[in-house]
Amino acid sequence: MDIFGVLALLGGLAIFLYGMDLLGEGLTGASGGKLENILEKLTSNPIKAVLLGAGVTAVIQSSSATTVMVVGFVNSGIMKLRQAIGIIMGANIGTTITSWILSLTGIESDNLFIRMLKPTSFSPILAVIGVVMLVFLKKDKFKNPAKIFIGFALLMYGMEAMSSSVEPLAEVPQFQALLTTFKNPILGMIAGLVFTAIIQSSSASVGILQALCSTGILSYSTVLPIIMGQNIGTCATAMLSSIGASKNGKRAAIVHLYFNVIGTVVFMTVFYTVNMFVHFSFLNDTANEMGIAVIHTTFNIITTALLLPLRNVLEKLAYMTIRVDDEEKALMERQSVNEFALLDDRFLESPSLAVEHCKTVIGNMADISRESLFTALGLIGNYDENKALYVGELESRVDKYEDELGTYIMKISTKILNKDDSETLNMMLHSIGDFERISDHACNLCDSARELHNKQMEFSPKAKTELDILCSAVREVVDISFDSFKTNNIKEADKVEPLEELIDTLTVELKARHIRRLREGKCTIELGFAHSDILNNLERVSDHCSNIAVDVIQSDKENFDTHEYLDAMKNRDNQQFAREYKEYKEKYRLPETRKFV
Repeated sequence: MDIFGVLALLGGLAIFLYGMDLLGEGLTGASGGKLENILEKLTSNPIKAVLLGAGVTAVIQSSSATTVMVVGFVNSGIMKLRQAIGIIMGANIGTTITSWILSLTGIESDNLFIRMLKPTSFSPILAVIGVVMLVFLKKDKFKNPAKIFIGFALLMYGMEAMSSSVEPLAEVPQFQALLTTFKNPILGMIAGLVFTAIIQSSSASVGILQALCSTGILSYSTVLPIIMGQNIGTCATAMLSSIGASKNGKRAAIVHLYFNVIGTVVFMTVFYTVNMFVHFSFLNDTANEMGIAVIHTTFNIITTALLLPLRNVLEKLAYMTIRVDDEEKALMERQSVNEFALLDDRFLESPSLAVEHCKTVIGNMADISRESLFTALGLIGNYDENKALYVGELESRVDKYEDELGTYIMKISTKILNKDDSETLNMMLHSIGDFERISDHACNLCDSARELHNKQMEFSPKAKTELDILCSAVREVVDISFDSFKTNNIKEADKVEPLEELIDTLTVELKARHIRRLREGKCTIELGFAHSDILNNLERVSDHCSNIAVDVIQSDKENFDTHEYLDAMKNRDNQQFAREYKEYKEKYRLPETRKFV
């Protein structure tokens, strides 16, 4: 094999690995995070967990990706270690689908229909379709299918290139001598382990092994221990991802390692012990692509069938390896929850899932911001220092949320996102600022309530009634905007602007009425300042609610212009806006209406 053969092999390997990566990227993007969400939730039954792990891995074409995801789920506390075990086992079965696809390259027949089943026959067609979709059809919805088609075609071209480049090795005595050493089960297993750990993909390493079959000098006695080692080598990715994870996250990675190590040791011990007496004749046969796929799948199915009933033993081994210390015990006793556990960097490899987790955390942020505001509103005229301190604590938590979410959103933005996720990300980035500012206004309201209490000042009965009406309107606009954000309900978001407009009108009217009371000597200037501060903060809260609602509406429309939307909403011809404004006006009518606009 000359230098050009080596270059052809390296080029084929590069195309093969890139094709596998592109195929997985397209399949993951096409799933839109749905598979990951299912994986996250439906794991109560061990059989279901195994099937789910196998199904998801078969689709995204990577047991390593599934296992890393599971480590992230366990690390964040949204999945228990016991639930993760079944998924990890299923992932090992699901990853064998790649070897079955690649085994189709070995199809040989003169029949046209059967020859068309060979991937190298139809992959050029897929490549052409994929390129046309990517170059000429600019819509985002075509990008992931294009990646799938092109990735599959590259995978097959890479496989063919590797197979062609290694064929001359059949005549090289040194290469034959090297392969002979791998017939030793231990050496073969170590070779498979090391190679797979380096490229971090058992699917890719099995594919490369299938390509080597074209030399015609690989026997099953050589490939079998290598396949066993490949199953252990694939654990490297999960082990690396567990660095920096919680102890439970590390235990999930350890379970993956134990599953493959125990399965390999038991399988090889039993197989070679029986072989001493039975002498399996097929071991001396020349290995082919289909045979490698059969061995790969059979091993993983047998290992899963053997260890699934013993999943509790695997869990105990993980806890024995990484023991529960006093710090973890105290943490478990307190049952403390990491508010930002979902913002785990491991989920960034599945951007759609990371976006969904981000929105869940923002929903929690919104609830805290709402609680801080409503608590602050209750302090006006009924001050309680403990509750005021609580509002300050809530505001600090919201600030922390803004920092954590802002950082995580920027990390997601560096990934390849589909159009829907990109728009959702923009909406969330804008909204977290509004949620944080609302909690700031809650603190401002607390300060005004504290000043009224400390100086023993009190609004007149009429002023109290008017403020109660305005506060009720603000509570409703907060509820509508926050809930529409959490549920992405465009119809509810449209209801915000009429109420926000009414709150602006009420604020102007309440200021005018208070000025009249000042002129009539029914109120002091100092009370007037506190009253004005409260009104300004309430009006600003409703503005932020309008921003949130507009962000929700914007996420569902292309070429959206905020100013055009607001102008259209408040246009005299907008009957829906006028009708809803009138309903809110009746609902929040002030006691005196002669000066009301």
